[in-house]
Amino acid sequence: MSQPNRLNQGGSIDRSKPLDFTFNGLRYSGYEGDTLASALLANGVDIVNRSFKYSRPRGIVASGAAEPNAIVQLGSTEAAQVPNVRATQQALYQGLSARSTNGWPNVNHDAMGLLGKLGGPMMGPGFYYKTFMAPASMWMTYEKFIRKAAGLGRAPQEKDPDIYDHYNHHCDLLIIGAGPAGLMAALTAARSGARVIICDEQETFGGSLLETADLLDGKPAQQWLANALAQLSDCGDVLMLPRTTANGYHDHNFVTLHERRTEHLADTAPEAHQSRSRMHHVRAGQVILATGSQERPVVYANNDVPGNLLCSAVSCYIRRYAVVPGQKLVVTTATDIGYQAALDWLDAGREVVAVVDCRANPDGDRVKQVRQKGIRIITGSAVFEAKGSKRVTAARIAAVDLDAFTLTGQVEELACDTIASSGGFSPVVHLSAHTGARPVWNEEALGFVPGRVKGMIPAGGADAIYSLPAVLESGLQAAQQALQSCGYTAVSVDLPKASQRIESKSAALFQVPHLKPTSRAPKQFVDLQNDVTAAGIELATREGFESIEHVKRYTALGFGTDQGKLGNINGMAIAARILGQTIPETGTTVFRPNYTGITFGAIAGRHCGELFDPERYTALHAWHLKRGARFEDVGQWKRPWYFPVGNETMHEAVARECQAVREKVGILDASTLGKIDIQGADAREFLGRVYTNKWAQLGLNKCRYGLMCKDDGMVMDDGVTTCLGDNHFLMTTTTGGAAAILDWLELWHQTEWPELEVYFNSVTDHWATMTITGPRARDLLSEVTDIDLSKDSFKFMECREGMVAGVPARVYRISFTGELTYEINVQANYAMHVWNALFEHESTYGLTPYGTETMHVLRAEKGFIIVGQDTDGSVTPEDLGMQWCVGYDKPFSWIGKRALSRPDTRRKDRKQLVGLLPTDPSVVLQEGAQIVFDPKQSIPMKMKGHVTSSYYSPTLGQGFALALVMGGAERMGEKVYMPMADGRVHEAEIVSPIFLDPKGERQNV
Repeated sequence: MSQPNRLNQGGSIDRSKPLDFTFNGLRYSGYEGDTLASALLANGVDIVNRSFKYSRPRGIVASGAAEPNAIVQLGSTEAAQVPNVRATQQALYQGLSARSTNGWPNVNHDAMGLLGKLGGPMMGPGFYYKTFMAPASMWMTYEKFIRKAAGLGRAPQEKDPDIYDHYNHHCDLLIIGAGPAGLMAALTAARSGARVIICDEQETFGGSLLETADLLDGKPAQQWLANALAQLSDCGDVLMLPRTTANGYHDHNFVTLHERRTEHLADTAPEAHQSRSRMHHVRAGQVILATGSQERPVVYANNDVPGNLLCSAVSCYIRRYAVVPGQKLVVTTATDIGYQAALDWLDAGREVVAVVDCRANPDGDRVKQVRQKGIRIITGSAVFEAKGSKRVTAARIAAVDLDAFTLTGQVEELACDTIASSGGFSPVVHLSAHTGARPVWNEEALGFVPGRVKGMIPAGGADAIYSLPAVLESGLQAAQQALQSCGYTAVSVDLPKASQRIESKSAALFQVPHLKPTSRAPKQFVDLQNDVTAAGIELATREGFESIEHVKRYTALGFGTDQGKLGNINGMAIAARILGQTIPETGTTVFRPNYTGITFGAIAGRHCGELFDPERYTALHAWHLKRGARFEDVGQWKRPWYFPVGNETMHEAVARECQAVREKVGILDASTLGKIDIQGADAREFLGRVYTNKWAQLGLNKCRYGLMCKDDGMVMDDGVTTCLGDNHFLMTTTTGGAAAILDWLELWHQTEWPELEVYFNSVTDHWATMTITGPRARDLLSEVTDIDLSKDSFKFMECREGMVAGVPARVYRISFTGELTYEINVQANYAMHVWNALFEHESTYGLTPYGTETMHVLRAEKGFIIVGQDTDGSVTPEDLGMQWCVGYDKPFSWIGKRALSRPDTRRKDRKQLVGLLPTDPSVVLQEGAQIVFDPKQSIPMKMKGHVTSSYYSPTLGQGFALALVMGGAERMGEKVYMPMADGRVHEAEIVSPIFLDPKGERQNV
């Protein structure tokens, strides 16, 4: 099939691999390495879409993420439909099927185009609101037609066949952008030993190096690029992510990356279980913003007619894809980049009609090259109008006075089919603005540069640095600065030698005046995607919208997937001129995630990999591994579950560990318990308000167990809090609830009781906690401490400070097993030393490490609850039989008190905590098993409760359980039944939830 605009040689495409595709039902061909946009241009397709509001014919303008017009619908089947894909970012693959998102009956002959042509003058900014206000009842009807006319893509009507996933990463440096600055930074960081992630939204790394004619070290820049990529690929600590867009930059250098993993291969992922796209959640020490810059078009009349392109896009299509999008070119420029487009066009064998430069005396190296080629240069002038309807046919030019914003001299019309414009470059600042930092105007560069963001360093074009030698150097310097911040020493890296080209200073050309006033002239488009015109911006300011944010919302400037990539600076400049102020005084709009559109599938994808949820380890984790511990996840913590010896099963290991605790002494790593340091003159008062029991009289070095309820009166957490000083307390929480409880305390303090002087700090990671428990705990601890451990000196529920194994420690005499127990707390860095000192006496006292499974058995034997297991958000303190832990007579109301006075919470038939002893002692009831009173009743049975905790007790010699049973406190001695799914029915007797030592004599010895 013919590709009339394809050159016979050149470009980075693979001519040995032709690809067939369809666009709007017509079949075309391209090559591997093409984008859909380059293939369409190669095939001579001029009109790729119809515009948003006026349904005007639109062609391809840019070559990357800034493309406003070529927004297409992909998918050969209903399930594979993907809306609003940029043709400039979609790699071509065999069988690709794409359609325009607008145009009826087709994009070349659109019925709405007639309406746009006739009704265009009445369709200014806000015309929806001015026209369709009445009757109000008809708005829903109007809306359907307005949305249909808007030409947006559509979502698929069938189930998505693909899968998507999320990965979490941590790195020292995240480099966003793999152009010359980003690659130079990555090479420097990689050679210095840092962990590096580098991403780029293009199909391949290289940025401007992919199409530049410049030399590096005397060779084509593409050779240096290939060598740099090979070096990075060999570095084990470098993750390279092409086809990956940094779509959101959040606080603390948390950046989300959207990787298009198989969208360049087929409609759907070609292999089973292969994700189509992936969302990377990256937490970086430092971020280097090497996102480059985007060329601005010049705003002139009919600048939307197909055949109007950016100068950089013209060069890109010619040099990278061997595609010349026309025959006769007119360049209108305010920069030297326009001259490069002319040179590339001429080298491709096409005619350059003229280069029209608004500057009076351009004299850069490229200008001289164009003069030497004999190309006509018209200075002090600009294209002010394009002629043509479905393709450019001519360019009207005239001399221009930029300061007076007027045309001067005679009008000349140049026959052509392509107009390439360059109004300068805008650094890509979007990501930096996601954090709330406002971009800063750089008058020298005529563009906004990123505002200051902690941990972010802009480099290259993103920092308005454009010459290749300076870009490479800025990447090197950014890496050195980032490495120093991360604690690395940057190794010396030689910069490749690049010639310094002499450039003429760019002119501030944003909009070209017309012979007619802006409101009467042919439409001059500022935002091509949203059909925002210069006249629309003028109208907005006349109607009182002077803030650029208000102008944006009234006109739709920078809305949608465009996010102001091409039009924002021009729009701000036009508004500034009309308002009689400078661009920095006018300011810029706020950019928000996402930088480019991403699929809902990627947002909602499955979470994969080790860092899906951060793993937390105690200071003793290495010892547990060496001892052969099996682990379980408790919140984010890895806690030892049990310690098998030899070929022991879990049941055997737990039985041995339980026996050791009840008969000798066991040791538990309890470091994961939440610990919140509470200080302030009102700390004691605050505790009284968040706990159900009293705290006003708690003495120094005394401990007290407390229950915490939500405002609905239901138990949400429990723990022991210790008085360390008159205004100083240490609260412990459940392991999994620590963060939530800290948030809860802050919430009530900041929103309800801000007058209280109280401060909270999480110290969970600061302290390691070692629990030694059992009849011989006192004897063991006495071997390594100077604290008086005698019963009368150190009583139950007290705290002492002293030395343990030569380390300052706090020791608490509290118990979660019902045995004599000491909880040793030391600074976490000393934990291993103290632990090993205790195990020097392992054989003497029979010291046995035990895990969480044994802890559960021991605490359940004593009837001690675990919040979240023995409670379910519908359990009050009195349901648990803990009336003794509720202070109804406290002077100030506490959280949940009012709810506990409701009739519903006072009912006698509420589910209440009881113990269960199976009639068959060998049975271990299933946790979650439903309880009924009558096993013979018909299905559906009336459930009267459920089993919350169930274990086999080697001490009791049988299975036992805790359960919530309706009216259970009044049913002691009664039988209940647990019907199982396999047809069996287990019988059990309701007993006290305290199975062992009900008087607490063992823990008070």
